[in-house]
Amino acid sequence: MDVSYGPYVDPELELLVDRLHPPRVCIDNDSYDDCTLVKVDSANKHGILLAMVQVLTDLDLVISKSYICSDGRWFMDVFHVTDQHGNKITDKNLIHYLQQVSLNPCNSIRSMFQSMCTSRIRGKTQVKTTNLGKQMRQKHISMEHTTLEMTTTDRPGLLSEISAVLAELRCHVSAAVAWTHNTRAACIIHVEDDLNHGSIMDPQRVDRVQAQLATVVNAHHTNSGRPSVKLSSPATGQTHAERRLHQLMMADKDYEESTYDPGRKPYDIVVAVEDCQEKGYSILNITSPDRPKLLFDTVCTLTDLQYVVFHATVSSKGSVAFQEYYIRKKDGRTLTSESQIQAITRCIIAAVERRVSHGLQLDVRSRNRSGLLSDVTRVFREHGLSIAGVEIGIHGEKAVGSFHVTDAGGHDVGPSMVESLKKEIEKFGGTVVLLANGSSSNQASNNSTKDEGSRSSLRTMLWSHLERLSSKFQISNSQS
Repeated sequence: MDVSYGPYVDPELELLVDRLHPPRVCIDNDSYDDCTLVKVDSANKHGILLAMVQVLTDLDLVISKSYICSDGRWFMDVFHVTDQHGNKITDKNLIHYLQQVSLNPCNSIRSMFQSMCTSRIRGKTQVKTTNLGKQMRQKHISMEHTTLEMTTTDRPGLLSEISAVLAELRCHVSAAVAWTHNTRAACIIHVEDDLNHGSIMDPQRVDRVQAQLATVVNAHHTNSGRPSVKLSSPATGQTHAERRLHQLMMADKDYEESTYDPGRKPYDIVVAVEDCQEKGYSILNITSPDRPKLLFDTVCTLTDLQYVVFHATVSSKGSVAFQEYYIRKKDGRTLTSESQIQAITRCIIAAVERRVSHGLQLDVRSRNRSGLLSDVTRVFREHGLSIAGVEIGIHGEKAVGSFHVTDAGGHDVGPSMVESLKKEIEKFGGTVVLLANGSSSNQASNNSTKDEGSRSSLRTMLWSHLERLSSKFQISNSQS
């Protein structure tokens, strides 16, 4: 058995370093005319890069460039950021919010950093901004709900069947998000008991709900399928909702059926791994179409694969993004075998592809009520449509949902079908707003600032609500 030796570091000393050198954030609006620089330095800790990228992403800031250095015991990073419309960050509330990191121990960003060291939440912060049109809230808020996590083979009508079962069992859907990728589907649904408007407390009822949902999921899967249904009450762990979706799909091995082809065009996803022996790193290069939250998806996957990023540069040119990472495994090893290189290549490609929207985006709004999701998805199912992705949340007394839909063959939905959907949904008090096809969303956003602003506002509203609910996921040691 190989035995390795290294210096012993007292955990109390590490906590002392964190307290003596808390994260510092500097906002620079003078160096560049077209972006704001967010400069971060802190004592280094595994996962700190993901935490910072997560914070910026949750604030709906677009990261166009980044320079990362976390070698040794110190973390230094520079992010070039803009708002959703490509403008510098001029909102005084938001700037003040970010600058509080080095001053206010109750600030939510600092709490996220400190929670990795102390596993405690030391306060709550709420800031309202007008330019971004969103509320920035402390994510770790106790909410009474029951969480459903599901992975299974994707098929038309799946969400409709699940929501119909939940409605029949008097379980009200308060928030939900679902991704589909490579014939697989993963969803996170937050439900409340219709009777007491809280989490489902009766263990027998929990078992009944889980059993009936498992029956729906298992009904159409083949022997090679990997269906999974899990219900849980609020837990003490914390996992970001989008990170949790990545974890669910990775555990479901959606990357195994990747359509990756080394002969793709230069603007498609290309992953290359090099060995930097003189420095003891593996170099990961990723070229892909640029899009929002790309950096988060990549860093999230590397972190969950137990890789440590020591240096990195991220940039974009036109519609193409370039990412370069100097990495090692958490145990200090580099990528030495072809199987390891193939594994990280497939996982990174899957992470980049999962969030890509397919089909027509329809935003549905209606008065919040029990069984609403079942009614909306039933209309989609009866019209022979498939839901490629969905985000659902509650804003006041209104329920809002963003659905990406295709026909059963995965093709675009025609105008006549859209008009028919609108009429059916209007019958139970809902309204439908048509947005661009996922495949042409970038072009559409350039042509219509108003539509982009509407879409950003809705997505912000949905994720703000979903994040407040999803802050209680249990994390295993291997995921933390």
